[in-house]
Amino acid sequence: MNIALLLKIAGIGLLVSVAYQILHKSGRDEQATFVSLAGVIIVALLLIAEIDNLFSTIRNIFGL
Repeated sequence: MNIALLLKIAGIGLLVSVAYQILHKSGRDEQATFVSLAGVIIVALLLIAEIDNLFSTIRNIFGL
């Protein structure tokens, strides 16, 4: 796994948590929930390529 990917995930987590806290404190709980959900989706999209590489490597190792 690349260190740049870890830093991207940490940065997204930091931004999402700050935005969530700001929205939650101002009484916009629904928007805060959407922000946290969007953060999870963005990180999942970043990880899809890495998961694909993992499965490709496993297929190559076992000759499937």
